[in-house]
Amino acid sequence: MDGNGRWAELRGLPRIEGHRRGVERSKEIIEVATELGLRALTIYAFSTENWRRPSTEVTTLMKLLELYLKKELEKLMKNGVVFKSIGDIPRLPEHIQAILKDAEEKTSSNKGMVLTTALSYSGRNEIMRAIRKVMVSGIKPDDLTEEVFESYLDTAGNPPPDLIIRTSGEMRISNFLLWQAAYSEFYFTDTLWPDFNKDEFLLAIQDYQRRDRRFGAVPARRNAF
Repeated sequence: MDGNGRWAELRGLPRIEGHRRGVERSKEIIEVATELGLRALTIYAFSTENWRRPSTEVTTLMKLLELYLKKELEKLMKNGVVFKSIGDIPRLPEHIQAILKDAEEKTSSNKGMVLTTALSYSGRNEIMRAIRKVMVSGIKPDDLTEEVFESYLDTAGNPPPDLIIRTSGEMRISNFLLWQAAYSEFYFTDTLWPDFNKDEFLLAIQDYQRRDRRFGAVPARRNAF
């Protein structure tokens, strides 16, 4: 969800105003995804690299996260959404960790869309943490399969992403779901995140629906000679 700061700067507003607008946009997209009946939606809210930002901006981002979770939990429950968080969660402030845990526990028995929020997250960090878990578990090298390894990732139990959307014109995935994205489809748009509304989201999904996903194989119709 890239482009909050640039959106604000283009309008002569403080960067934090862009983050506020970005939160509102996230709420809209989550609502639309629920209405569409998507199985899962993962939002990249705060990366491990984001800790390098000015402390005042990081503090405000944490406050926005806190306000969002407190205000939206009731709606998530009403819509049957299962809330999960992934990333280096122990690095977050303790009160944020407590709020995340409460939201996860209260929504755990819901049957609707799985909403995963990546916080203090990076794909490399996730893979390294998973490797350490595997080593501590004592699994022998010959017993380590892709399926076993995936069970040690933060996303264990979640389906791999079918579609990854990157806003703001940047054409990279910035350390997001590196293992899980092996066969994901990608959609890049110049639209800054605060402007990425329902119509933009539907355009991305419609574009995905036109893709021919082969997962490294050749469709049967192309095998004929």
